[in-house]
Amino acid sequence: MLDCHIHMVLDGVNWKDAIARHKAAPQEALIRKTMERYQALGFTYLRDGGDRWGVCALAAKLAPEYGIRYRSPGFPIYKSGHYGGFIGRGFDELAEYRALVREAKRQGAHFVKVMISGLMDFDHYGVLTDEPLPPGLIRDMIACAHDEGFSVMAHANGEKTVRAALAGGVDSIEHGAYLTDETLCQLAESHAVWVPTLVTIGNLIGCGRFPDTVLKPLLAYQMNAVQKAAALGAKIACGSDAGAYRVLHGQGGIDERALLRRAIGDGADAVLGVGNAAIVERF
Repeated sequence: MLDCHIHMVLDGVNWKDAIARHKAAPQEALIRKTMERYQALGFTYLRDGGDRWGVCALAAKLAPEYGIRYRSPGFPIYKSGHYGGFIGRGFDELAEYRALVREAKRQGAHFVKVMISGLMDFDHYGVLTDEPLPPGLIRDMIACAHDEGFSVMAHANGEKTVRAALAGGVDSIEHGAYLTDETLCQLAESHAVWVPTLVTIGNLIGCGRFPDTVLKPLLAYQMNAVQKAAALGAKIACGSDAGAYRVLHGQGGIDERALLRRAIGDGADAVLGVGNAAIVERF
């Protein structure tokens, strides 16, 4: 069992309250409790999306006690004025970005996580919450991290963002909403691994917080895209974004695998085995 995208700092219930618990200092007891849950469910690999309070860094240090290989970027990096300020560290100029990458390296990060787009707008189908970063900047960010010896995990939604990230040689695409057939072909031809995080949509259906008239077609679109990507030979891995609303640690990974199996159909475990192995090897 593995989950290639989690956030130890979050709890799947209320992100503000979850972060507040760790703001003064990472709470070891809470981290250990979550680790125990993953251990009991048989998880042996976790890849964190990062936080600026050091929660994922402490989790990485504690994980071997639970038989878990834990990979952390330290903190996610976002462009000031764009999505990511609630959890990451921001930059204005590329020189500041380079400094953050080097700081992550000094802190012992295993890879770099970049935030290069907004979120899916769960109230409006087909809409993202932010404008993407310019393609040239995206490529420079990836190249800079690669130059420092890091693999790159990219929070990326939408056509323009994902195409720019793939052109820049990104190592994994997280979420990847609203991709067309042309972009899925580009994905399949690249070396990148797609971590679709379907459960962040699926577990919202019926909760009443967002309209099911948006969530149901969005989940159907994303599952169809996963099926097409798998048929094209793209590498797809299982990551739940655990800690996101209604995506609980441990169970979220199980739910994500079930949705991916439904989407891919026959041969799903073989497809996911290839993608999961690529994540473990690179990160």
